[in-house]
Amino acid sequence: MHATLRAPRRPLSTLIVALLGLALTLAAPLAAAAAAPSDLRIVLSQRAAYTRFDAPTQITNAGDGTNRLFIVERRGTVRVLKGGALQSGYFLDIRSLVGDGGERGLLGLAFHPKFETNRRLFVYYTRNGGDIVVSRMTANEAGTRVSSSTARPLLLIEHSAASNHNGGSLAFGPNGYLYIGVGDGGGGGDPERDAQSKTRNFLGKILRINVDGTGSGPFDRYAVPRSNPFSGSTPGLGEIWAFGLRNPWRTSFDRETGRFYIADVGQDRREEIDREPSGFAGGRNYGWNAMEGTTCYDASQCPKVGDVLPAAEYAHVDGNCSITGGYVYRGSAYPKLDGQYVFADFCSGRIWTLPQGGLTADLVQRADTGELISSFGESEGGELYAVTIDGKVFRITAS
Repeated sequence: MHATLRAPRRPLSTLIVALLGLALTLAAPLAAAAAAPSDLRIVLSQRAAYTRFDAPTQITNAGDGTNRLFIVERRGTVRVLKGGALQSGYFLDIRSLVGDGGERGLLGLAFHPKFETNRRLFVYYTRNGGDIVVSRMTANEAGTRVSSSTARPLLLIEHSAASNHNGGSLAFGPNGYLYIGVGDGGGGGDPERDAQSKTRNFLGKILRINVDGTGSGPFDRYAVPRSNPFSGSTPGLGEIWAFGLRNPWRTSFDRETGRFYIADVGQDRREEIDREPSGFAGGRNYGWNAMEGTTCYDASQCPKVGDVLPAAEYAHVDGNCSITGGYVYRGSAYPKLDGQYVFADFCSGRIWTLPQGGLTADLVQRADTGELISSFGESEGGELYAVTIDGKVFRITAS
């Protein structure tokens, strides 16, 4: 099955010429999109209560009918907004488990699709020393508090050599499996080439596991879906769903179509968005560290180019430097925004949209906020929110 997904290898000279041509073709739309006028404008709307957070890395909902927003703080805490009001205390406090600072900390939170009844949630964090831990936790019966004593580790990924590129994305797919985005291990240019290895470790990968099963992993607390691309006779670690990623900083599923979006932070030149259709079997090589977006990063590896080029990318120009992945808008308040994938650049604060099925030429800049947007999130009703690393929470509005 995987061979049919693999692009045929081509001579290096032919590949470089093709890539240079594609890069030149993309250059004009990249510049034009940033300046293109539009009748749709995105605005960050804020309330006074939304300025009290400690280095938030994510905002999400529990899907349990309570219409709460959960703000993940890098230090290892989660706080709750309900009805526009900040609730007292912490929903979760695992500061004793988390080693934070820079790109390390509590980086991801995902509620089980049946959280309303089973009270299970999953966290992704770096422990002291830098290793990555993915744990299952259980809230109290009311769903209002989570004790650190309920932590049950699922994965422990060695990541002590460098403090950056930790990944941190957790997202449940329409199939009920948990998708986990892991960075390449850090350092410049993936010096160990971990992202391209399917057999050595989980670095630079998207993992997919069945959290309702057992028997797999170092703690036997999950199952590997038999449909995973490297489960069974195909060489590779069974948990791997895709590889060739540098630092996936936010993944999401379009709640209407099931398309899967991966925002992968680039090195020096390009930020990319990878997109897969609903039900896609996985197995793709997204190219890093042979490729950075559509450009050749390591000429010696370029014959190992990924299966597909990014759905869209943008360049490191005018202060752009690090993508913050977002969501396809499926709320009801702003019909013009429906079907648009909303994302930002952390360094410049610019916000763009990409229509579903769109490519680089379809990117449109919608705002130039100057904010350090660290993550986006959805409410239960599909409205979009953003958090900034300096402690603010905004609602995404459109006019």
